[in-house]
Amino acid sequence: MLAGAALPILSRALHGSSQTSDSSAAILNSRISFETTDSLLANTYRHALEVLAANVMVLPYYPRPVLIEGSVYQRLSGEGGPHEGLIYSVIRPDVARNNQMAFFALQREDGELPHAMKSDEIGWRHLQLAVPLVATAWELSQKTGDSELLETAYKGWSRWDTWLRRYRNTRHTGLCEGFCTFDTGQDKSPRWAGIPDSCPDGDARKCPPLPSLPRLCPDLSATVYGGRVALAAMARALGKASEADRWLADADAIRSAILNRLYSADDASFYDLDAQDQFVRVRGEVICRVLGEHVVDNNLFQTIYDRQIHNPAAFWSPYPLPSIALDDPKFVRPIPKNSWGGASQALTALRATRWMEYYGKPADFAHLMEQWVAASCRADNFYQQIDPLSGATTQDSAKYSPAALLMIDFTWRLAGVRHVEDNLEWNVRPPSASIRSSYRLQVTPARIAEMRYDSGNAELMLNDKVICRTSSTVRLLTDLDGKLRGAVGIAPDATSVVLQNTLERDRRFSITPNAKVDVAHLPS
Repeated sequence: MLAGAALPILSRALHGSSQTSDSSAAILNSRISFETTDSLLANTYRHALEVLAANVMVLPYYPRPVLIEGSVYQRLSGEGGPHEGLIYSVIRPDVARNNQMAFFALQREDGELPHAMKSDEIGWRHLQLAVPLVATAWELSQKTGDSELLETAYKGWSRWDTWLRRYRNTRHTGLCEGFCTFDTGQDKSPRWAGIPDSCPDGDARKCPPLPSLPRLCPDLSATVYGGRVALAAMARALGKASEADRWLADADAIRSAILNRLYSADDASFYDLDAQDQFVRVRGEVICRVLGEHVVDNNLFQTIYDRQIHNPAAFWSPYPLPSIALDDPKFVRPIPKNSWGGASQALTALRATRWMEYYGKPADFAHLMEQWVAASCRADNFYQQIDPLSGATTQDSAKYSPAALLMIDFTWRLAGVRHVEDNLEWNVRPPSASIRSSYRLQVTPARIAEMRYDSGNAELMLNDKVICRTSSTVRLLTDLDGKLRGAVGIAPDATSVVLQNTLERDRRFSITPNAKVDVAHLPS
């Protein structure tokens, strides 16, 4: 028998409240189910499901269940809540939608969005921008065909963009300005040394009276850029061609400003520019946030990737990606709790899904995911951060939703089947011969995809019919009927792949890390 890691299974500790019963009932309708005889992986995966289910709750200011951040953060945060909801959509699509719509429901008349909502307050003290809410809402609406979400997010973020232009462009550069530490959600970061956590009088429109403020911030500006790109796509979908063109022009303007004013070619990094037009030279994961919105082209990306991200002395630590580069003199040790001063943050790893695949680094991303899954399996719970060198968790309040989501999402990205646009993505990564596992995905009401592992081999199945067998580590792309379209190198080394294809013909080929192969035209 496979170990019980399937989604409907919840621990007895969760039973007893009506809220948990509602969560359990919703989970029974989940689109994914995972089982394995690897007891450590099964138990960690199951625990992640329990943590997420327990972190679904109804807050006083919005009458529908949302996934909160958990741990010490008993809130729905604008910095990560919508993105975390999007990832959770495969389990709770209702919660995913609510994690987007809640912010627009509370939007002020002048267009300001709250930075967070808790059980006892709605926050307006700072921005806390990272992943643009409108981008996650756009992606979710595409998956679900939700026209109300599409229209609400388009109107709401358009008003927010106007608010940001009015109150966070005081230097008239076209870039988004940072007034305080929590604007970027990077608590205790040396990037913000000496800067107040929040804005004066709890008002995100007010800048503290310090000579170095306001700053021009690459990550805040990248979030605005990504939002405008999403708005352009939404406008096109809504039949607003002229508005789409305007959003694209505005996006290009802020992108150019980011590259021209906030990038340092000397060390291939992005930095804040203070009010005296001096770079705040602390190399941090702000770089990843700029990459997350695809601000740079492929050539500049490769330069940044080689010199910073994939550099073992900087950000490619044994447990990537530290919040401050290992070789930056501002790296903070010993690592304190809740610190963006060096620890590798679960949020940073979770957001890597937004750029490592986009820029063609799936094999490198697989290494990052394996390291984080390994660290999660060793830990006794789900925490905010780990040591980038040892992978040891910083002991703090547990049950942190981003870390639990990371465990679920990375498990499937490493060795499961995923529905991506009009493809099925089969991430074939056979475990040891002694392990048996099953990943089942409800693609449509009439179509179930399953990856089965047994004796070191993988079977790819549609509606219980085998479409392919292989013992190789490789990503295979098929259409929704199982016809092979391509392959991607996800192993750390060059791989010889043998596909025993029961629908068509057998194929043999070699593939290098991060490479793509058109399988359809290969000889038998």
